[in-house]
Amino acid sequence: MTDDGLPEELRAENAIGVGQAPRNRSEAMRKLVWILPWLIFLGSPAQDLTSGHHGTAATAAGWVALATFTAVYLTLVFRNMGRPFSGGTVGAFVVLLGALAVVLSLTFGSAWVGLFVYVSVTCGATLPQRIAYWAVAANTLAMFLVGLRTGSDDWSLILIVLLLGFAMMGVKQLVRTTVELRKARATVAQLAANEERLRLARDLHDLLGHSLSLITLKSELAGRMLPDHPDKAAQQVADIEQVSRQALVDVRAAVSGYRRTRLPDELAGAQVALKAAGVIAEVPAEPDLRDVPEESESALAWALREAVTNVVRHSGAGRCTVELLHRQTLDGAVLELSVEDNGSGGSGKGPGNGLTGLTERLEKAGGTLEAGRFRKGFRLVARVPVGARSTVGSGA
Repeated sequence: MTDDGLPEELRAENAIGVGQAPRNRSEAMRKLVWILPWLIFLGSPAQDLTSGHHGTAATAAGWVALATFTAVYLTLVFRNMGRPFSGGTVGAFVVLLGALAVVLSLTFGSAWVGLFVYVSVTCGATLPQRIAYWAVAANTLAMFLVGLRTGSDDWSLILIVLLLGFAMMGVKQLVRTTVELRKARATVAQLAANEERLRLARDLHDLLGHSLSLITLKSELAGRMLPDHPDKAAQQVADIEQVSRQALVDVRAAVSGYRRTRLPDELAGAQVALKAAGVIAEVPAEPDLRDVPEESESALAWALREAVTNVVRHSGAGRCTVELLHRQTLDGAVLELSVEDNGSGGSGKGPGNGLTGLTERLEKAGGTLEAGRFRKGFRLVARVPVGARSTVGSGA
């Protein structure tokens, strides 16, 4: 990994800017270096013009035509790296290059046949895939016919022209794939950031909702005890300090992403919270967590915390029963958490943020959540898979 957090291969890709328009002069020069070595095939026409075999006017016209051909080629290929021309403009330039290659080869001789190499490269790099196949083939055929006319004996150029054209089509497809992968990587990074924000929002809601509710209850209780029972009020204040410190530790751990909620701890905390709220509680002391995966245990612990928080804050219940049972279903063994109270279940008309986040947690662990009115109270049931899952018909 590099200092900017990218692997070496990705940093190298970004330095070259594959499939991107040059953002500054330095990038433009690097891209130009990739193009200039291919101008070696222009050596033969240049040597022909300096050999003295042509008149002054013909030599001057040849230099102008060669400069025009080179400028059009470089413009097409360079612009195609970032901000390509429209389809009609590209087609017109390709036709111009082909016409110049034919005219100059027929006029000045076989030394100029190498210009067809650049026409083939341009066809493969700039034209749409379905058109490029025919354009490269037509350019190769044109070179063959011009070679026959001019008496060219370097027939290896025909293979070079054909292969370079198809190779540039492959390079173009590779660049397009690179661009798409870069966009996909950016999308994945954005989704990961969104998922992390959702995780943090769920954790903070569950942590602070439970802890602040307990602090509020104990603060009210301490206020009522203060005039007549200062010792008991002091104990409540000490409990508030302890809960506050633990909440701070939990929030820091949730932000860092290393916290795992334990079900025995939440059962003990539920007993304390319900008692402080004046709710008669029936809570199992020692849960049986054999063969329970850590993810499943953590999901049930969050479910218990959310359920107890709702009982304390919203239900107005006088009694709450917590049960933890192992059950066998057609889908396999599950551990079921049931929290039932005799309260109203709150005044909300739909599921709140806590139940929504809890449903997401349980689904990630392969579990389910049921919550709603039950008899004369409210009931929340959370189930998570335990151990290896069996299949229907296996005798489970």
